[in-house]
Amino acid sequence: MTDRAAQMFPQLTPDQVGRVSSIGHRQDVRAGEVLFEVGEQKTKFYVVLEGEIQIVRPMGDREVPVTVYHPGQFTGEINMLSARRSLTRARVARDGSVIAVDRDDLRALVQRDPELSEILMRAFILRRVALLAEDNNDLVLLGSRHSGSTAHVREFLSRNGQPFTYQDVETDPSVQALLDRFHIGVNEVPVVMCRDGHVLKNPTVESLALALGLSAEIDPRKVRDVVIVGAGPAGLAAAVYAASEGLDVQVFEGTAPGGQAGTSSRIENYLGFPTGISGQALSGRALSQAEKFGAEVAIGRTVVRLACDSRPYSVHLADGQVVHARALVIATGVKYRRLDLPSLERFEGNGIFYSATHLEGQLCRGEDVAIVGGANSAGQAATYLSALANSVQMLVRGAGLAQSMSRYLIQRIENAPNVVLRARSQIEALEGGDRLERVRWRNLDTGELQTRDIRHVFLMTGADPNTDWLQGCLLLDEKKFVKTGADLLREELAGARWTLPRAPYLMETSIPGVFCVGDVRSGSVKRVASAVGEGSICVQLVHRALQEL
Repeated sequence: MTDRAAQMFPQLTPDQVGRVSSIGHRQDVRAGEVLFEVGEQKTKFYVVLEGEIQIVRPMGDREVPVTVYHPGQFTGEINMLSARRSLTRARVARDGSVIAVDRDDLRALVQRDPELSEILMRAFILRRVALLAEDNNDLVLLGSRHSGSTAHVREFLSRNGQPFTYQDVETDPSVQALLDRFHIGVNEVPVVMCRDGHVLKNPTVESLALALGLSAEIDPRKVRDVVIVGAGPAGLAAAVYAASEGLDVQVFEGTAPGGQAGTSSRIENYLGFPTGISGQALSGRALSQAEKFGAEVAIGRTVVRLACDSRPYSVHLADGQVVHARALVIATGVKYRRLDLPSLERFEGNGIFYSATHLEGQLCRGEDVAIVGGANSAGQAATYLSALANSVQMLVRGAGLAQSMSRYLIQRIENAPNVVLRARSQIEALEGGDRLERVRWRNLDTGELQTRDIRHVFLMTGADPNTDWLQGCLLLDEKKFVKTGADLLREELAGARWTLPRAPYLMETSIPGVFCVGDVRSGSVKRVASAVGEGSICVQLVHRALQEL
């Protein structure tokens, strides 16, 4: 067995099996017995004592073998520590016995037993990665490369680690037969076909997350110690530290873990990763850590309003549900500013993109592309796309990159023969029919206009904070970022809802017990490491605020 396979399917020692036995119960099993089914949301964890357990993936009317577990081996992947549904079926292949462990007991085990934690967590993560690499999956996305909605759904599934098979209605002849079978018009794509036969036509993120079981049911009667809004680096760091220190934590994320950082092709200046790490890999590991310690992370659940007149505070979700919390951490981050161009919306997802991940990179192979922006995110996109695209045009309004980009990225851009920096330039027009075909830009100094046949433009311009849901509740600065700590003046607090004799803690907002971290906080340093630092530091202040109740 190779090292990778040994890590994915390890065999526990008798001593390790004994430690698992202490929290589970022995169960006799018979050949043919199904221990858990595809789609189950609360499967148990099993260690084989005698006999064999076969893992398969149902594909239509057949089964695809995944593996067979022998004595000392165990079931499960990363869904064991989250609310996600099982992607496989477990069937007893040979009579024997197993140790069955409930999820809550398994989570307690990985928290207190470092040796087993390392073995189980590594195996769970590697097994999910292997499932993602499979070509055939029972979740099928039918879409069009010329559809912005299709691009949005593909990104959502990919960033949330959900295996799926993509079929393009314009290039795959068999897709039309599927559309006819389910009476779906071409104007209704993208279409997601679930394993149970459920068909979602042009689904919203919320409906897709619900159908896939990406979050647990919410108990509206429960009062959480802390609710964290946003699962970017800051929010996930806060979740890890809060949950590991015994707080009851609920995290809400509208799209996918990682925030803007999660869309980065490679982060190379984050401490501890000298060769770099993709934003998706970093956020995936952070999510696993948070769930390991007991934080509940709800994906596809958008917070639309905060009721802050009384404590516990009430967090209102887009679907009408309300969650109550003794303390709150706001980590909603920022979004790239949209250009003021009349045809922008028409081409979004259909030539206009706001991230440069693997999905977008595949569309750009051998093409000419343009990037608008001069910060680190634009530099990372340029270096990534330069290895795939024919040419990369970088458009910045300033005189250069030195004021906004790390030196190592500037050097790579300078050394890339197919990256052209166009300083003091801005896009004037986007042209095309069903999709983007041409871009026209102007030099701000000379007035010279250029038009190029470019079908892919990446917008990574200035950022606006995601604070619309907080209007009228917290004090914001002139750019609508959340003011915290020493930035809150005494006279401002007097007119706000501050009721305590003390001044706000570092990162505490104008309302006691409500904190703000990461890019959405006024004056924050827009770097991944800074966001993680703020999220972790904030938890100590949350403890203090909770003690005041």
